[in-house]
Amino acid sequence: MNFEYKVEGGDFSNAGSTSSAVKRIMKQIGVDPSIVKRTVVALYEAEVNIVAHAYRGVISVDLDEDKIRIVLDDEGPGIPDIAQAMVKGYSTASPEVREMGFGAGMGLPNMQSNMDELKVDSVVGKGTRVEMVNYFSHPEQTQA
Repeated sequence: MNFEYKVEGGDFSNAGSTSSAVKRIMKQIGVDPSIVKRTVVALYEAEVNIVAHAYRGVISVDLDEDKIRIVLDDEGPGIPDIAQAMVKGYSTASPEVREMGFGAGMGLPNMQSNMDELKVDSVVGKGTRVEMVNYFSHPEQTQA
């Protein structure tokens, strides 16, 4: 199953709608609740990052029997130092975004801790691509 969602920068009233839709789909097809929770936490963080930092973005979701792969492409300022952005508490959020309760600097670290794979690529002045994967079962879990 493939889905695509469009996200507008600054649209905080709809922030989280993609992660809610993906949560419903994952539950409907019977994905383990702990994997659903981890995936939705990471996707919500990524979705809010687009809303808070970018002009617009597209979230592509590829769901199959083994895994969920999520790719987020945004048009925005980009991330000058990805390693710094991965540090818990580091934030470039505007004061307005912080006043709304976002921008605590936990987005990328939360994505990393909740996904099996995370790759972040960014070009300053152009945008950012985040690729995330969670597997529904791991080889070590299925061996007797």
